[in-house]
Amino acid sequence: MEYHFDHEKLLAYQEAIQFAAWLAPRLEDLRTCRVMHDQLERASTSIALNLAEGNARFSMKERSRYLEIASGSTMECAAAPDVLAHKAT
Repeated sequence: MEYHFDHEKLLAYQEAIQFAAWLAPRLEDLRTCRVMHDQLERASTSIALNLAEGNARFSMKERSRYLEIASGSTMECAAAPDVLAHKAT
């Protein structure tokens, strides 16, 4: 695989892109729950974007902040099924 940017080499970035692609068709099933649909769409996109931007930062403090945001977005995506399960009951 040919990489044009350093962040593309990151396994976490590659996984984030795969997750966003996996999630996209499943979001269509959430059209009736617009708030959760929008939140999951934003959070899943945020993971990859913050990994890429953080990887471009030179100071470790700045880089860490972007990675923290990506981690937080990952946790949002992980919690979403729990929220949806409780809403369904």
